[in-house]
Amino acid sequence: MTTFKGKGVYSAAAMGRIRVFRRQGAQVRRQKITDTAAELLRFEKAKAEAIAQLRKIYEKALREVGEANAAIFDIHIMMTEDEDYNEAITEMIKSQSVNAEYAVAVTADNFAEIFASMDDPYMQARAADVHDISNRIIDCLTGNRGDSGITDGKVIICADDLAPSETVSLDKSKVLAFVTAHGSSNSHTAILARNMNIPAIIGVGEDFLDIINDGDTAIADGSTGEFILNPDDETVLNYERRQQEEAEKKELLRKLKGKENITKDGRKIDIFANIGSADNIGAVLLSDAGGIGLFRSEFLYLESSDYPTEEEQFRVYKRVLESMAGKKVIIRTLDIGADKQAAYFNPEKEENPALGVRAIRLCLNRPEIFRTQLRALYRASVFGRLGIMFPMITSVWELQEILELCREVKAELSADGTEYSGDTETGIMIETPAAALISDRLAPMVDFFSVGTNDLIQYTLACDRQNPKIERFCDPKHEAVMRLIKFSAENAHKHGKWIGICGELAADTELTEDFLRMGIDELSVSPSFVLKVREKVRNTDLANKR
Repeated sequence: MTTFKGKGVYSAAAMGRIRVFRRQGAQVRRQKITDTAAELLRFEKAKAEAIAQLRKIYEKALREVGEANAAIFDIHIMMTEDEDYNEAITEMIKSQSVNAEYAVAVTADNFAEIFASMDDPYMQARAADVHDISNRIIDCLTGNRGDSGITDGKVIICADDLAPSETVSLDKSKVLAFVTAHGSSNSHTAILARNMNIPAIIGVGEDFLDIINDGDTAIADGSTGEFILNPDDETVLNYERRQQEEAEKKELLRKLKGKENITKDGRKIDIFANIGSADNIGAVLLSDAGGIGLFRSEFLYLESSDYPTEEEQFRVYKRVLESMAGKKVIIRTLDIGADKQAAYFNPEKEENPALGVRAIRLCLNRPEIFRTQLRALYRASVFGRLGIMFPMITSVWELQEILELCREVKAELSADGTEYSGDTETGIMIETPAAALISDRLAPMVDFFSVGTNDLIQYTLACDRQNPKIERFCDPKHEAVMRLIKFSAENAHKHGKWIGICGELAADTELTEDFLRMGIDELSVSPSFVLKVREKVRNTDLANKR
């Protein structure tokens, strides 16, 4: 048994036979040609054929992964028709009297190198797209049809990397998982794998390609990023046990998918999903969540070596909103500090960082960072149904300052002629006793509350939730915590606002009925808990007095 470690881009697992994807690319050699006009015509015909193929792939992607993700191939068509790209190829054919295949290959390398050298990870990932469209044109020039990838049965596809068109062209019904030596989580291939709900691992390294063979048995675990070659009996048994649990969840999904989150006595509640990355959208859609109740935007900062730009953030927020197709998406503004640190913020040493410069305090102390995020959020708001949520609120003046910054940002966007949605909701997290106790004053200022139970427990009980030595003192169901949640719910409803819970307690089905009796309107949980909570809600009868 040999284990390789990569990065999982879709949190599911699969076991089966390996099929090594061997790309039968044409060997491109420089050749001298005498009739440049004929060679230019060859290139134009090959390009037209490539575009026709891309249009067919677009239609297939539209059926399998939806319009937002199929747009990748619209982009590929535009790249194929790009004036600079085409001019570079035709000028090389004319000036150097070389064959079209060679001109396309050299131009692809040059353009890909330009993208790869950019600082923006999204733009770096476009280098693969340049090679994808160029290889397609070369295949059309040479008559090469490549490798279909799969013969009989379901298999784990293993490759050095997969181009987006290769990913979509494979027969989805025969793919157990994708595993690649290289690749980026920002690549379109990774995005497609997630939205096709296929387990996928990228970046396991070139070594595994030297060891694996067609027909080998392997486990690809997208949740851990582990690729296990020829697993031993115990590992197989553990996997089969896990698959049984997954099968039970799928059966639950089959029964509950499309059902309302409604109690036996008719009380309706929203059940949303918490995610920390756009990579998790596929899991949200598969779970049948009503929306995203917590998108942890800090992971954009934690996974970056420098401050994410407005454009980088905008693209991520836009993608999430588009993918959710009109369902509500609540994005929490930067919540960094305490146990979540990024070195480039140059944080000062604090004696008690949990009580220090974190979350909204950092944003108000460094408004230039906050403004950048707010601009990106409001720009993205036109692509879906957005709610913006502010963490770690303790005072009325903080919220006043935040809302003033929001007004200023919207005024700047209007002055620039940049569109934003006027229906964007704003809300705060109730995660400090202070916020709960003044919730009557905060409620009129926002559209909603969301209770962050993890921090609310920590600050109410004066317990470090990461310290195992005081675990018995840190009772998540402590009466004081429950009272603060109930008090906040009463004040939210008194002012006509809705209230949700997005901390870990939201997934505790022993408390579901208690939360419903308090008047909680929404529960936001990890995607894997959505159906479990839905089942509990549907089996609850609030008409029965306890």
